[in-house]
This record gives sequence, structure tokens and C-alpha cells, in this order.
Amino acid sequence: MVREARASSLVTVLLVVAALIGVLMVAGCGGETTTTEATATTSAPETTVASTTATTAGTVYQIGLTQIVSHPTLDVAREAIIEGLKMEGFEDGKNIEIDFQNAGGDMAVGTSIGQKFANDNKDLVISITTPMTQAMAKANPDRPIVFCLVTDPVGAGLLKDLKAPEGNITGVHDFYDISFHLDLIKELLPEAKTIGLLYNAGEANSIALVVNSEKPKALEMGFEVVEATAASSAEVQAAAQSLVGRVDVISITTDNTIVSGLEAVLKVGADNDIPVVMCDVDSVERGAVAAYGMNNVSMGNKAGIMAGKILKGTPIKDIPVDTATDYELMINLKAAADMGVTVPQALLDKAVKVFE
Repeated sequence: MVREARASSLVTVLLVVAALIGVLMVAGCGGETTTTEATATTSAPETTVASTTATTAGTVYQIGLTQIVSHPTLDVAREAIIEGLKMEGFEDGKNIEIDFQNAGGDMAVGTSIGQKFANDNKDLVISITTPMTQAMAKANPDRPIVFCLVTDPVGAGLLKDLKAPEGNITGVHDFYDISFHLDLIKELLPEAKTIGLLYNAGEANSIALVVNSEKPKALEMGFEVVEATAASSAEVQAAAQSLVGRVDVISITTDNTIVSGLEAVLKVGADNDIPVVMCDVDSVERGAVAAYGMNNVSMGNKAGIMAGKILKGTPIKDIPVDTATDYELMINLKAAADMGVTVPQALLDKAVKVFE
């Protein structure tokens, strides 16, 4: 019995020692894991989808896509963005889900859309136009954002360097040399002396392109300038009407408010023989006399391709802001006739598309 008791005691001691060794081994493994995690935490974060989303096969990425209002230019760009994503292998309903939201011209709604995308924890946000990109940036400071049709990204406070995005935003801008537009007006209407600048003074893109670029350049070229502003699409007709009898031509750049209410301007132009000349090529089919501007399909494709690269893990800092490199001249002969313009043959010869 003594031997049995001693044997029992020995077994107990051995079990205790084994248990202690096991605890020490587990503690050692745990210490290694903690150290690894701490090291990873101290490395500089990069704004990529990979940093917030598992990039495994079968992942369906959640994309927030938004624009300020519906008009042909923005709609064309939106479809081109979706096409650009497809070029990179991302297709809605397969490996991405696109949540499209339209602000309907109301920036209070735009702000809500930005917050919705943040609450929904979208993997990536794509915004069309300056005001919508500003709203998305404010609500989603750490989420990858790709913009399209933003005129002056630096002036709009979205980033500091187009060539080296340092934050969570990159995209495609549509700022270009306004001389092209003014040269078109001079060639189309050699007798024109006074230009009516029609825009929304509340749009940062129009301040950059119209106030800071077009107005001083027009004055430099010898034109007189009359300005008319509209804060909403409901005010566009009255603003256009205020130019009657005061200008020889109405100039519209890429202002979203004016372009969304373009039909009202075109009616004023046709009723009063005042030609309407645009920077936005997609507005020519709607009834503007002419436009020399960027290809909106090309810009949309570029934005979509950028978004695709980000989904694949490319850091935003490695994707500089881009722009269109191809410009197009489009002419509408019916609109020209309605507004009392005879289009020179030299311009018709240069046009990539002539509507009749």
C-alpha cells in the first residue's frame, strides 16, 4: 500500500510538471503572435482596397457610384466608368456590386449620399463632378475615392499634387486651355464683340474655368464680357434671358447647373438669334451650335480603369490624376440655322461629327 501511494504521488508530480510545460509553451506562442501584430500596426498604412477588404477569389466588392444630376454629359461619363471597370475585369453583378446614387442637383442630398456610402462601408467610391467629389471626400476621409469630370482638383481642396496623390483620392480632371473654346467662337463668329458667360457662381469648377480662366482670357483677346449666373436649374432660363440684347454669343463651359437646364438656354438663343457655344461636346446634339472639348467617354473609361487598379491593390499614391488627351469639335447645323449662324467650311472640315 505504501508503494501504491508513492507511485500515485509520482504520477501526480509528473502530471503537474507536464501541465506547467504546456502552459509555458502556449504563453511563448502567444508572445510571438502579439509581437507580429504590433510590428504590422506600426507600418505606414496605404489607401488601398486590399488594406480594408479581403482580396480573395470570390470577393464581391461594394462600389458607391454617384453624380450631382442627370444630363447627357454625366450619364455618358457614368456608363464609360462602368465600361472602364469591365476593362479591368470588374463587372456589376459578378465581382462588384454598384450602388448608384443621383443627388438630383441638391447638395443636401449629395451630403446624405456621402454619409450613406460611409455607413455602408463601401470598398470604393466613384464620384462624378466637383461638388459630389467634395461631398464624398468629407464623408469618407479614409475610403478610396476616384473622381471624374472634376475641373480643378487642387483648387477644390481634394488633393495638393496631381502627379502624386498623397491621400485617399485620385481621378480624372477636365480642366483645359480655354483658348481653344474662345478661338472657336472667334472663328465661328468673327464679328462677335461681346460674350455672355453663363454659369453657377456656387460651383467650384465654374469659378476655376469661367471666372479665373475664361473671363480674363476673353478680355485679353479683345472681347467684352457680360456675366449671368444661376444658382439652380430653375434659374437658368431667367439668367439666359438677362443676356438678350446685351451679347453676341452665349458661352457655356462645363457648368453642371447650366448644362442640366440647357434646353432653356437653347430656346432663348433660338428665339433671339444668339448662338450658344459650348465646351461640352455632348451638348451639341441637344442643340448647341458647336463645341470643342474633351471626349467624355475617354475620361470615364480612364476613371473606371483607375478604380479597377485600386480594387486590384494598387495604392492611390501610385495612380496620378489623369485627363483627356483627345479633343473633339462637334457642330450642329440645324441649331446654327436656328440661331442665325453660317458655319465656315473650314470648321466643318475639322469637325469629328456634324449634326444636321
